[in-house]
Amino acid sequence: MKSFIKSIYFVNLLYYVIAAEVVLLVFGFFFPAIYPIANYALIFIIALVVVDAVILFANKNGFFARRDTLDKLSNGDDNPVQIVLENRYLFPARIMVIDELPFQFQIRDKEFKLNVDSGKSKIIEYDVRPVKRGEYNFGAVNVFVKSPIGFVQRRYCFSQDMTVPVYPSFMQMRKYELLAISNQLTDAGIKKIRRRGNNAEFEQIKEYVAGDDYRTINWKATARKNKLMINQYQDEKSQQVYSVIDMGRIMRMPFEGLSLLDYAINSSLVISNIALLKQDKAGIISFSNRVQSILPADRRNAQLHKILELLYNQKTGYLESNFEHLYASIKTKVNQRSLLLLYTNFESLSGLQRQIKYLRRIAKDHLLVVIFFENTELRTFLDTPATTTEEVYNKTIAEKFAYEKKLIVKELEKYGIQSILTSPQKLSVNTINKYLELKARGLI
Repeated sequence: MKSFIKSIYFVNLLYYVIAAEVVLLVFGFFFPAIYPIANYALIFIIALVVVDAVILFANKNGFFARRDTLDKLSNGDDNPVQIVLENRYLFPARIMVIDELPFQFQIRDKEFKLNVDSGKSKIIEYDVRPVKRGEYNFGAVNVFVKSPIGFVQRRYCFSQDMTVPVYPSFMQMRKYELLAISNQLTDAGIKKIRRRGNNAEFEQIKEYVAGDDYRTINWKATARKNKLMINQYQDEKSQQVYSVIDMGRIMRMPFEGLSLLDYAINSSLVISNIALLKQDKAGIISFSNRVQSILPADRRNAQLHKILELLYNQKTGYLESNFEHLYASIKTKVNQRSLLLLYTNFESLSGLQRQIKYLRRIAKDHLLVVIFFENTELRTFLDTPATTTEEVYNKTIAEKFAYEKKLIVKELEKYGIQSILTSPQKLSVNTINKYLELKARGLI
């Protein structure tokens, strides 16, 4: 009985009919001829309600629903969700579906209204876009079913208490992975960069064939074999590439709902995968007021999974970043010269100057690339014409901040430190471009 009471709901149509019946009874008080009609109408309404409830509750499993999601969601991306519906009643059902989404989405009105014929199935599809890593708890899929009478509806609950983890953007990673495998990186804005110089290591001696570089002819082997032989080289491999992620307070700023930290984490996953595809070793270093985690660079099969799990579990209190501690940890933990992609942010030149001595020390031993962010909202403001004195003043201040970002690039260049000034949306593309450029120039 308790479950029956919890499952039965009266719809608005019934209340409208009852209101009409009350009006009819009131008129019947003044006009006795109407009173019997009102009584018969009341009996008829009660009978319809009873019949409606009986046909809805006679079949214990009259309706079925199931929510299908990915095993894990991709942070910052549109993730597909499906709700599969199946009508097992002997009549076409009018239904309303309310999906209880995790509180992180702040969506309370995810509902769908549709009709499902008897014995038929339908699929509802929609997307969710998480902007924070962690566990997301989906509630129940509530299905309210009405019969053709439409006075009563029955509530079904399915797929209750489903927990789905949200990982760094593996969708973005797979996108660039497929483009890299198919040599279509230029389609995503990745520049095609010609390799300069001869940064190669000897592989074998083989017989000359038309088209081989005559400069690689091995004259000693040619004399012994009495035919042209050449040295074959392969590009140097297995260079160390570290994504160094600043998890301090300066990375808390959000763009399109996603923090700079999560943009950096997503990009770190992408560039690590690209580096592994290019036969380099990939590793991760994260820090804020102290170095929180160091995953040594490697290129074994399990390395990408380790990187994904480490990035998923990164947590921070957004404290002040300690670059001195970062330098000391890199000095002791990273012994081989490596490419260090430092994801951080500097809003002013003075902010950089407080840390430049540690960056210079790191750059002495490693190839350091400092990656920091444009303020895209500031750029939008600058592109809007000023019409009042106040807007002119505000625009002047905004231009000062934008100019300081360019000064930061110049300051880093002065000390021979590579840099990338990028919008958050183009972070992965610009980072891959820089990595490929440095690799083509033979700097790593």
